[in-house]
Amino acid sequence: MSPLLITRDDDVVTWTLNQPQTRNAISDEAMIDALVAAVEAVNRDPSVRVVILTGAGSAFSAGGNVKDMAARTGLFAGAAHEQRTGYRLAIQRIPRAMDTLEVPVIAAVNGPAVGAGCDLALMCDLRIASPSAFFAESFVKLGLIPGDGGAWFLPRVVGAARAAEMALTGDRVDAATALEWGIVSQVVPEDGLADAARRLADRIAVNPPVAVRMTKKLLRESSRQSLDQLLELSAAMQGIAHQTEDHHEAVAAFLDKRPGRYRGR
Repeated sequence: MSPLLITRDDDVVTWTLNQPQTRNAISDEAMIDALVAAVEAVNRDPSVRVVILTGAGSAFSAGGNVKDMAARTGLFAGAAHEQRTGYRLAIQRIPRAMDTLEVPVIAAVNGPAVGAGCDLALMCDLRIASPSAFFAESFVKLGLIPGDGGAWFLPRVVGAARAAEMALTGDRVDAATALEWGIVSQVVPEDGLADAARRLADRIAVNPPVAVRMTKKLLRESSRQSLDQLLELSAAMQGIAHQTEDHHEAVAAFLDKRPGRYRGR
C-alpha cells in the first residue's frame, strides 16, 4: 500500500497521507520519499494549479512514530551524531521540499495534527479544518524539540507569543481556537471538509496560473527578505507577468466582462 495516495481531478491534485495504522506518521523513509517525490512531480507539471493535502482515517498526521522512538529504530536509531545526520537526511527533507513547491497547497486537516504533523500543516499555504481537528506542537511532551523546522514555521503562522505558548506547553489547540488564532481560515463540518477544500482550490485555480505561482513565491520570500529585496524581486516578476499570454487574456476578459480562459502561458 502506497504511503501517499495521489489523485487528480482536472487541474487540482490531492495528496492523501495513507498510513492510518500509524495515524499517518510521517517519520518513516517511505513516507518521506513519497512526499518529496510528489513535490518534484508537481513542480515538473505546469498544468497542476493547486494541491490539497489531507489524511486517511481519523487523523491528519501524528507526526513521528512514537513506537519507533521507544524501539530506537529508523529515524530514531543511533548515537547523537548519527541522529543529527538522520534528521538532516530524512524528515528535514520534507520542509525543504515543501518550501520549493511552486503551486499553492491547502491542508484539509481532518483530525489531529500533532508534532511533525502539526508542522506539516503549517508548511502549507492555507489550512482548513474539521471540528475534530486539533493542532499540537507537542515535542516538549516527549522531551524533544521541533526537529523538522517547526520553530521556523510556527511563529510565522501564529506569531511569537502564541508560538511560544504552543511549543513550550505542548498543549492542544482545538479547531475553534485555531480559527481564532489564524492557524486555519475555515472550520467546516467533517463530511464537508473535502468539498470545502476543493471549493477553495477552485477559487485559486480559476486565476492565471503563472501569476498564482509567482504570487506564492513572493509571499514566501516576504518573510526572509528586506523590503528593498522584495521590491526588486517583485519588479522582475511583474515584468515577466506583463509578457504572458494569460495577462493579455485577463485584461481582455475584464474589459469584455467575461471569464478568462487561461493556459499557463
